[in-house]
Amino acid sequence: METTITLAANAAIALSFIVALVFGLAQVRAAARDRRERLTLETIRNFQTREFAELLQSFSRGTMYSTRDDFYALPSAEQVLFIQLSQEMESLGILVAEGLIDLDLVDKTLGSFVSTAWEKSRPAILDMREKNPDPYLAEYFQWLAERIDTRMRENPRPPYFENHA
Repeated sequence: METTITLAANAAIALSFIVALVFGLAQVRAAARDRRERLTLETIRNFQTREFAELLQSFSRGTMYSTRDDFYALPSAEQVLFIQLSQEMESLGILVAEGLIDLDLVDKTLGSFVSTAWEKSRPAILDMREKNPDPYLAEYFQWLAERIDTRMRENPRPPYFENHA
């Protein structure tokens, strides 16, 4: 009788452990999914600000330069806009590289702007990397732009409205 009670108690403890483990894993996965969703929503909101729209317009219409000295010759306000946009792209690249947001999100929201912005600023950034010297300057911006460019060339996604009419 005592052996049966001991076996039943041990089985109950083992079953409780298994249930707790499964529940714990489910909670960890749910928390990771929630964090990813929050970062995705925050990223999308950041792209929808007037300030970000001004950055995009300024960068798209602005005259680009090819050296660090050309950059330093710009008015301070233009330098600040370039630095801010570069920092935004760098941060976005870090988020994608660390797996915190999907590359798909960047493709759907900014698409070719990322790779176009990199191509426009590449000569000056590469010159700055060498002359500052700072080999890490805009490294995630470059990485992200190259991923987007490769993706758009090798596996372009069809526009959403074409498949979901």
